[in-house]
Amino acid sequence: MIDISKKEVWFVVGSQNLYGEETLKQVAVHSQAIAKGIDASGKVPVKVVYKTVAKSPTEITDICMEANSSKNCIGIIAWMHTFSPAKMWINGLSILKKPLCHLHTQYNAEIPWASIDMDFMNLNQSAHGDREFGYIMSRMRKKRKVVVGHWEDVRVQTKLGNWSRVALGWDEMQNLKVARFGDNMREVAVTCGDKVEAQIRFGVAVNGYDSSDIVNKMKQFSEADVDALVAVYEESYNLAPKLQKGGEQRESLRDAARIELGMRAFLEEGGFGAFTDTFENLGELKQLPGIATQRLMADGYGFGGEGDWKTAAMVRVLKVMNIGLEGGTSFMEDYTYHFTPEKSYVLGSHMLEICPSITDGKPSCEIHPLGIGGKEDPVRLVFNSPAGDAINVSLVDMGTRFRLIVNEVTAVKPMADLPKLPVARVLWDCKPNLDIAATAWILAGGAHHTVYSQAVTTEFMEDFADIAGIELVVIDNDTKIRSFKETLNANEAYYHLFQTGL
Repeated sequence: MIDISKKEVWFVVGSQNLYGEETLKQVAVHSQAIAKGIDASGKVPVKVVYKTVAKSPTEITDICMEANSSKNCIGIIAWMHTFSPAKMWINGLSILKKPLCHLHTQYNAEIPWASIDMDFMNLNQSAHGDREFGYIMSRMRKKRKVVVGHWEDVRVQTKLGNWSRVALGWDEMQNLKVARFGDNMREVAVTCGDKVEAQIRFGVAVNGYDSSDIVNKMKQFSEADVDALVAVYEESYNLAPKLQKGGEQRESLRDAARIELGMRAFLEEGGFGAFTDTFENLGELKQLPGIATQRLMADGYGFGGEGDWKTAAMVRVLKVMNIGLEGGTSFMEDYTYHFTPEKSYVLGSHMLEICPSITDGKPSCEIHPLGIGGKEDPVRLVFNSPAGDAINVSLVDMGTRFRLIVNEVTAVKPMADLPKLPVARVLWDCKPNLDIAATAWILAGGAHHTVYSQAVTTEFMEDFADIAGIELVVIDNDTKIRSFKETLNANEAYYHLFQTGL
């Protein structure tokens, strides 16, 4: 349910009329070749569209206005082939609302030593043309991505592709609708927040609904519809004996399937990309949605437990960024620790709702009691997650601003089997270690819920924070608590000045 087929990144090239018609024709030819080459590289997940060689303030303003009004354009890659006086760009940049990537490249990779002359130099002026462009954006405090290197270099194409994925995520956030079935878990602070400010800042619309809205949709489905979905469960997962045909809790599997049908129908009809629920507002639902939530996440929906709408929105955004990449993205929670003198680890999990996009094999479909919520035993998928590098991401409302917190981690294989733990889980080693990482996370006010991704990296989150204009703090191998505290203090001053316009 993630459709990016119509999305585009526009390639806009800067020059000026001073160079004459012949030179500008060459600029256009080179520019079209670069756009076509980047598009054909396979690194950028959307269409790269050459738009124009902008040569005047009017042309620049027009292309920026066109980008703003285009539903398909998710961002602009800008490059100055020649010198392009930056005062021409002031009005266009001041109104541009789409993400901007500044590609600092040139058409040729190497200097043609034997033939280079002033005609060549006159045409290929990116080395100082892009510096002029960079100055005006810095002067205007314009946040943007800067990618340096030759456009045929795989490293450069990969960076452009990663930025395009972030632009896709931002485009999604701008149009995202989050359905909250019930409110937040009572008395919990971090999952709350200012939904109005979130819509002003990110565009995301968060609204509440009742569990009865799911129940009403469930009633529309026949027994045959339920049978068909149960058959999908039987094909896709290893069903526990209790849930197999003739098993004593087979009807619970059918109840879970009916809940999935109802939830999916409600979300599709309302155009929602993410949702939350909470065990305190289940109404007539027989069980807390487990397998339903897991399967919806696997299909691209965002989710947050206990009414956590910020994490639900970010799960969806990272899943959009994640599309086509190896590795998965899931709602996650720091659940319990493994302390040893040699090394300490975090076991991440939740009551039920971990996305099977991060499974290391065919999940087991099981049913177990849930000692919270007062409902019937819920059906869920149980699995381990594979080893590898990952990030944990938390978006929190600090009252005066939003803060995005990232901890780089490495997932590892559990030291032993977990035969009595009836939930999906992943064990990870925090960078630089659990002591520093947890200290920094707590100092930053990071939530216990996170988005866990083995596909998206810290660079994605840095670009996202720039586009959104929000604070970013990163916990990685270089983190030291004293300097981390200094960063948090400096950010308090910076964002106060930024928001007051001083």
